[in-house]
Amino acid sequence: MENTKIKIKAKDECIFDEVSLGEVMLRFDPGESRIRTARNFQVWEGGGEYNVARALKKCFKLRTSIITAFAENEVGLLLEDLIMQGGVDTSLIKWLKFDGIGKEYRNGLNFTERGYGIRGAVGVSDRFNTTISKMKENDFDFDYIFGTLGVRWFHTGGIYSALSNESAHTVIKAIKTAKKYGTIVSYDLNYRASLWNNNGGINKAQETNKKIVKYVDVLLGNEEDFSLCLGIENTNKYKNFDINNYKNIIEEVVKQYQNLKVVATSLRKVNTASNNDWTGLCWKDGKIYKAKDYSNLEVLDRVGGGDAFASGLIYGLITTEDTQKAVEIGTAHGALVLTTPGDNSMQSLTEIEEIICGNSPRIKR
Repeated sequence: MENTKIKIKAKDECIFDEVSLGEVMLRFDPGESRIRTARNFQVWEGGGEYNVARALKKCFKLRTSIITAFAENEVGLLLEDLIMQGGVDTSLIKWLKFDGIGKEYRNGLNFTERGYGIRGAVGVSDRFNTTISKMKENDFDFDYIFGTLGVRWFHTGGIYSALSNESAHTVIKAIKTAKKYGTIVSYDLNYRASLWNNNGGINKAQETNKKIVKYVDVLLGNEEDFSLCLGIENTNKYKNFDINNYKNIIEEVVKQYQNLKVVATSLRKVNTASNNDWTGLCWKDGKIYKAKDYSNLEVLDRVGGGDAFASGLIYGLITTEDTQKAVEIGTAHGALVLTTPGDNSMQSLTEIEEIICGNSPRIKR
């Protein structure tokens, strides 16, 4: 086993505490209605990798930025404005000329309804030919980002990797460059069948993710991700909330990828769309740490819970050497994000700490 100690660069050596690489889409949310019958939508910005950067800035007050690309039109400018409202730095966004109809480059759209009770959440993406999916590994100056500016933590994931062959190559180039300059790298497997089905299927998903994971320091995912992205055997098949099964999967991942310093997973049992059991696990230094259980958690909007777990865990790993505390922060943050609309975190560190301590949800006034 390689050295599992996480050596994070000093804050004063870097412009950014964390930088994410991935696609940012405009989410159309019909609220309590259905996509098929909606007359009004609320818009949010969101994306698996971006959500982590936004939470680390907005909730945890770290200095973050997003590496992405937009077509230069009104939708792209709206996305930029939403990102600015979240406090994430926009200087690393690449802009490409819009051709008027989106034939060459366009901005991604994502329609998502929340689900309720026996009706599950539904997501409909409109993201073919998006600008970021067409960017190549040399379109971003990673030596400047990680070497000149300096970044303490770099995060990306399997959603961006699945967009195109170019995206997967860009991820590997970015990770290798980050590690060259001593930046810690985290990767969320985030398997999306809708993306991989149009990009080589499950075999391509495993081929791509296996190449990427061997360069990663901190690996995130859930039971399904480890099985579908890495081919790790899963005997549970979601029939019950078997924590030992999850532990076995994590231990097998660590055995196969000895470069990993941390492996963590959010665990969700879907009782109904609006009632989940929720917790988290984290492997570090040969030991598995389990967070407290949030049973029968009432869910308003399930989207973004895993990203919130990731951002809370990353914050904990950056700011403390207490792994148990880190996984508790990640799990509590994820639980809270499930209670608010949209992809993004609306929480505060104070609220997270109160939830961890078991404080009452009675009204505060």
